[in-house]
Amino acid sequence: MFKRWRGQPFVVTKLKQLWRLVQESHAQPIAGEPRPTEIVGPDELGVTFIGHSSFLLQVGGRSVLIDPVFVKRLILLRRQRRAGLLVNEMPAIDVVLLTHAHMDHLNIASLRRVVRSAQMLGKKAPDVVVPWGVEDLVSGLGFSRVHGMKWWEKLEVRGLTVTLTPCKHWGARMFNDIHRGYGGYVVEGVGYSVYHSGDTAYFSGFEEIGKRLHPQVALLPIGAYFPDSYRAVHTSPEEAVRGFVEVGAKWMVPMHFGTFNLGREPMDEPVQRLLAEATRLGISSKVKVLEEGETMRVAQQETSRRPILKTQQQSI
Repeated sequence: MFKRWRGQPFVVTKLKQLWRLVQESHAQPIAGEPRPTEIVGPDELGVTFIGHSSFLLQVGGRSVLIDPVFVKRLILLRRQRRAGLLVNEMPAIDVVLLTHAHMDHLNIASLRRVVRSAQMLGKKAPDVVVPWGVEDLVSGLGFSRVHGMKWWEKLEVRGLTVTLTPCKHWGARMFNDIHRGYGGYVVEGVGYSVYHSGDTAYFSGFEEIGKRLHPQVALLPIGAYFPDSYRAVHTSPEEAVRGFVEVGAKWMVPMHFGTFNLGREPMDEPVQRLLAEATRLGISSKVKVLEEGETMRVAQQETSRRPILKTQQQSI
């Protein structure tokens, strides 16, 4: 399969790495089961981890999907754990946010399912928000509107405020479409704010994002950091914790681990290292590791208006 790329060593190396990962991804049965979708109140924030970098946010009665991937395979690469939610059991989605064009974040089949689900519920198809240069990949999928954004631009969409934030990554879907943008998002509504970093290496922008946008919850990646060369585009667990501290959010929810075997570290290592680093710094109570399909709910006390936290298993 590598003969056609002879004379292009970078491409050959990447293809060999991907082929090895594909083979390893089929070594064990897929684990995990989806859960029923937990619906939160219109005055609450709900953050549901679907798997990998996919989340359902419920903010002010609006439903937002970030990087939704529900399929079992990315062409040949198979996921290791099932998606935590089923598309047809979620509420109709208002907005879909896509951080970049990589296939583990922008999945065409999953996006079509999301649009079709809204239509089956008799609802308006969602809007989709993408970084610059990604519009053509989603323009024919049935979304009500496609919004392209650049770093630090703000968008008012379906009653929410969305800001595209910088990150340290890359956006090409294949190998030569390097014009495509990439980034993270801060979503704000009814007094809540959530930061999804997208894929990123550690960079000084975490502090600036915190100063400008003051997110309460930070969704940060902790996997695919080994070998060390991968840290040019991915954070290690310790670097993710450092980014969380610099952003200044109240809670961190990890992502980009446990679903697709993209790095060479053991699959269970990222969470172990994350919790060890949080314990070392004395901030373990601020780190919420969610299982697939689990929802973190943030409510506001009517007297003080200070957010309080609970998960699906807790009641505060």
